[in-house]
Amino acid sequence: MISKKSQYILLISTLLLIATYFVPIWKIDLSAPQYPEGIGLRIWLDKITGLNDYDLDNINKLNHYIGMKIIEPDSIPELKIMPFIVAFFIALGLIAFIMRRRIMIYLYVFLMAAVLLFGLYDFYKWEYDYGHNLNPDAPIKVPGMTYQPPLIGTKQLLNMRTTSLPDMGSYIIGLSISGFIGVLIYEKRFSG
Repeated sequence: MISKKSQYILLISTLLLIATYFVPIWKIDLSAPQYPEGIGLRIWLDKITGLNDYDLDNINKLNHYIGMKIIEPDSIPELKIMPFIVAFFIALGLIAFIMRRRIMIYLYVFLMAAVLLFGLYDFYKWEYDYGHNLNPDAPIKVPGMTYQPPLIGTKQLLNMRTTSLPDMGSYIIGLSISGFIGVLIYEKRFSG
């Protein structure tokens, strides 16, 4: 059994995940001469919005000219599944809190790491599809050009500087899993 102190760290780490329902988990920002103030997307657990009111529409219009698919949040199955995945981890964290067993903490960390890695891979595939499977009848064609945004970092795509980075929700998830890992390290070191 883990200590009471560790048990409450698990509770706080678990309850942190509730905040991910209210903040974006990822952001993609674009800047170009025609958009000096910049435009961007915010990816939430269950939706995609623009940084500003009309950004999603403007990005879809720009994408149309180069042959990219329209970004339709309602057609992205991950946005329907992710809220349930987070709910699962909240439930699993609460079970670990109640049981106070290391095996539950290991299970949480293992499953969370697996889901995060799969999520990054899935996001990469989504970006790849949007950036490579272009409409051959697009008004603007640049031979050999693809428009896949970076998974993490910044990339120049024609006259658009595109930056893709974790947003607040990702940092909250990172804090949650760090709390669980911290408990494992503390318990191994001080409780044997």
